[in-house]
Amino acid sequence: MKENAKAKSYAKIIWFGEHSVVYGKPAIALPLYNVDVHTSIKTDVTGQTINCRYFDGPISKMADNLKGVSVLIHELLTIFNATDLNFHLEIDSKIPSERGMGSSAATAVAIVRVFFKLFETPLTRDRLLGLADVEEKITHGNPSGLDTATASSDTPVWFIRNEINEQIDFNLSKSSLVIADSGIKGKTGEAVSMVHDNLLDQPEFAKPLIDQLGQIAKDARQALQISDEQRLGRLMTQSQYNLSKLGVSTRKLDDFCRIAIQNGALGAKLTGSGLGGCMISIVENQVDAQRVATELLKAGATQTWIQSFTNYEFSIGDNNGNLVK
Repeated sequence: MKENAKAKSYAKIIWFGEHSVVYGKPAIALPLYNVDVHTSIKTDVTGQTINCRYFDGPISKMADNLKGVSVLIHELLTIFNATDLNFHLEIDSKIPSERGMGSSAATAVAIVRVFFKLFETPLTRDRLLGLADVEEKITHGNPSGLDTATASSDTPVWFIRNEINEQIDFNLSKSSLVIADSGIKGKTGEAVSMVHDNLLDQPEFAKPLIDQLGQIAKDARQALQISDEQRLGRLMTQSQYNLSKLGVSTRKLDDFCRIAIQNGALGAKLTGSGLGGCMISIVENQVDAQRVATELLKAGATQTWIQSFTNYEFSIGDNNGNLVK
């Protein structure tokens, strides 16, 4: 066992497939390299303490809103027969909470990784996902697994609930995504219930929209394979239309999409459950990315991020393993 260790994980955004993924349709999600969670642990201390955004003190005194984290840590200590281990855990997260960016999943992934590094134990992707879900099931009840799959990945993820979780590659070397935070917390439960109610009450209206969102995700994967940014932009805008019709967009998110496109974006849409949270847009180059980000900040975005796809130039290792840069 080491005396200390460090690990990290990434925020996630859903590029295609919000809401339709709940009903067995595919989704494409991306890890954001520049929006991450860092964990560090040291053992030359007394007691078992943690410092994070929401708490600083003994793990035994963590509040119920952090129960998932405390249960996960206990599970990890049990695995390593180290329930009496003295340690201090630091969690430094750049991911805003309740924005559909997978903050709790990324935290769980980074915690699992840092303990396995501390105990110098190999960690398979399947085991990582299983352990991260210990926290996610407590925090979210019945998570799809998409957040942990993406937060733990160095590559984009193609996801079908309970069926497929595979890492995919593509090459869009000149284009970028611009992500804008509306400053409004997403309302996942309310948004999911709204779509569910629409499907029950107006199936002839809602089901085609869900089916189209699933088909858009399939079309987007084809566009990625041939590096067709123009088509990806159109598919994003079509997704936004469908999500807005389902009632999960907001005026602010709609405005952000319009402003992004007016300033050179090829397409734009909300990301995540909606009713708040973030918007994403695709642009052809860094100049357009900076302009779009600037205009979104002027329009009220609380923060923006630019994810260049230059960083996504990779090949997939054996068994869809780690990023090979």
